[in-house]
Order: sequence, then structure tokens, then C-alpha cells
Amino acid sequence: MPPVLLLALAALFWAGNYLVGEQVVRRLDPLSMTWLRWAPAVVPLLVLAHLVERPDWRALLRRWRTLLAVGLVGLGAYPFLLYLALRHTSAVNASIVNAVNPAAIVVAAVLLGQARVARRGWLGVGLGLVGVLLVLTEGDLDRLLGLRLNPGDLLMLGAVAAWTVYTLAGRRLTLPPLAATAAQAALVTLALAPVVAVSGLQLPSESSTWWGLLYIVVFPSIGAYLCWNWAVPRVSPGTAATSMNLVTVFTVLISAVLGRPPTLVQLLGGVLVIGGMLLATPRAARTGPAPGGGAP
Repeated sequence: MPPVLLLALAALFWAGNYLVGEQVVRRLDPLSMTWLRWAPAVVPLLVLAHLVERPDWRALLRRWRTLLAVGLVGLGAYPFLLYLALRHTSAVNASIVNAVNPAAIVVAAVLLGQARVARRGWLGVGLGLVGVLLVLTEGDLDRLLGLRLNPGDLLMLGAVAAWTVYTLAGRRLTLPPLAATAAQAALVTLALAPVVAVSGLQLPSESSTWWGLLYIVVFPSIGAYLCWNWAVPRVSPGTAATSMNLVTVFTVLISAVLGRPPTLVQLLGGVLVIGGMLLATPRAARTGPAPGGGAP
């Protein structure tokens, strides 16, 4: 399969994470969802990483502290905040806010001296932020001035911040990306196990919830990472980064097919965000995509 199609497939799987996650989180708490997402995925990810990358596992595990710290942010905090956000906002809103991730990474990379951005890139960042503000306020400026914002959208901004930290920290690992993700999934699962045990692991009580959880494990957690990590070395960093905009596109399209068409404000905000990211990404792409994935 062509690498570009694999990138599109990964984006489609991740879009499903928003739509299916929105339904599952109504019946499971976000912490249980986060743990149940990665625990069953650990062994398949380890096997796939070994077959695809043939990593030096001993050398990799010597850096377990760094892998754990980075993993707790990207594979722990990010999905937890995402699922918590989906209790208060729609999958479409969450995916549009999440689409500003490249802009957040660009700004953070510039502040840390890891990248340079031309005027066109800053214009893209600005457009993306305007688009997100449109979605956050639903086109009503009084909401922003009165700080009456949807808590779910604000939680998604927290998820964006977590993924920004994960991305920039992950680039310093210089490890095989799929193996690094598999190791992080294993370490995060072990680290969160006592927390989940104390808080109480919530298991699905309905078959539909089990099927939803199975989708999240198989496709966004395993399939998407496999497609992404196979395709990224075979395309330019700009192509890989730009393909992440498809997550929002697929989320909006599938939501519309399911009878929940986006509002005019959501469409306008989404166009501004994606257009802004297309302007910003080519310049930002020289920092390269994050090891492990785009935005799970």
C-alpha cells in the first residue's frame, strides 16, 4: 500500500478514537479507559516492534526512566485528558481543537530554540488560533470575555499541551519509534496499574461498550501506530505532519454521516485551523514528526 494511503488510514483510525471514545466514555471513567486502551495493546505492539524494527531491547530499556516519564505525558495524560474532555464536548469540537497541535509544537519549538519559523508560518499559527477561538466561543465573543467556555474544550487544550511536551521530548530519544511506543505503553500500563487499582477499575457492562473499547485498542492504539511508523520514513516530514489534518476531516465527515452535521461555526473554525496548519507545517516540518505517532 502506498505510504500516503497508510497515513490516511492512520488518520481515519485516530478519528474513530474521538467518535467511539465519545460514546464509550459515557459508560467508563477516563482513567479506566486510558488503562484499558494500552494494557491489551502492549503485547501486540511489542511483537510488531520486534518484527518491524528489530530493536536492541536491552539498550532501549536502559532508558526506562526517560521512556516512562515521556510515556506518562503522551500515552497517559494525553488520552486521559482527551477522554475526560469528551464527557463535556463533542468529538468534532475535540478534533478541531486538537488540530492546533502543530501550531503549539511550532511555538514551543521556537521558544526552545529547536526551530525557526518564517512570516508565513506565523500567519498559519495565527489563523489556527483564530479557528480554535471560534470553536471555543461558538462564535460568541462574550463567552471569551466572560470566561464562559466549555470545560471539555479547555481540557482539550490541556491535551494539546501534553502532546506538545511529548512530541518535543520524544524527539530527543532517538530510538526506533514503534519500539519506543511499545516500551512506553508497557511502562505506562505498569505505572498506572496501582492508581487504577486504588481508584477502582471500571469494566464495560454492555456488549456495545466492549466493542467500542476493542476498536480503540485494535485501531487507534495498534493499527494507527503501525501504519504511521511504516509510512513516515517513506515520505517527507511535511507530508506526514500535514496528513494529521485528516483526523479532523474524517471526524467531521463521519459525524455528519451519523446524523450529526457540524455547525457553521465548527466548519469555519475547522477551515481556519486546517488552513493555518497547512501554512505553518512546511516550515515546522524541519523539526520532523514525533517518534511513535501523530496524535493518538
